[in-house]
Amino acid sequence: MDAGAGRGPPLGILSRVTAPEPTGIVVLVSGSGTNLQALIDASADPAYGVRILAVGGDRAGIAGLHRAGAAGITVFVCRVEDYDTRAEWDAALAARIADHQPALVVSAGFMKLLGPEVLGRWTVLNTHPALLPAFPGAHAVRDALAAGATQTGCTVHVVDAGVDTGPVLAQATVDVEPDDTEATLHERIKAVEHPLLVEIVGRAAREGITVSDGKATIP
Repeated sequence: MDAGAGRGPPLGILSRVTAPEPTGIVVLVSGSGTNLQALIDASADPAYGVRILAVGGDRAGIAGLHRAGAAGITVFVCRVEDYDTRAEWDAALAARIADHQPALVVSAGFMKLLGPEVLGRWTVLNTHPALLPAFPGAHAVRDALAAGATQTGCTVHVVDAGVDTGPVLAQATVDVEPDDTEATLHERIKAVEHPLLVEIVGRAAREGITVSDGKATIP
């Protein structure tokens, strides 16, 4: 009997067959980019299955773009004020995203509402520092404190045309301490927000997302 009978292909061939190509994503940022950094760190592991193709910002010089550049990731800027209408900006942003052919777009602290040109072409995930539907909008942490909430947290959801109204994929809870300030509470939210975003983006990229009847699920 041939000593090689019954053996599989050489290991190098096997790895090429069984290791899928990472799913390409584009990440949009408006500020410091700490959520982006969590995704950059996670994507360094081939097992994560995600490659950040580009990072886009709504203004130049923001820390998030510097983080991307330091990691060797292509960056681009698409400013609302450079266009006569919001619709023109949305179309331009869609064109910039399309240049990189992502399978998924992630809004990681992107503080602009996305329009139909973007939302009609890609599934967009967003992370928000509150337990939606409570405290939507740009001041979620401040609003939770002002309301006297005893718990808040973060939400990863699919973006729709509204303000933080899209179908929820996952949430994580944080207790509000009596002496919390906006800054201290936000830092504790980030501690659970970063791993949650990494988990959901990875699962969505590897397994896909189904949106039906206002609900979003990952198989």
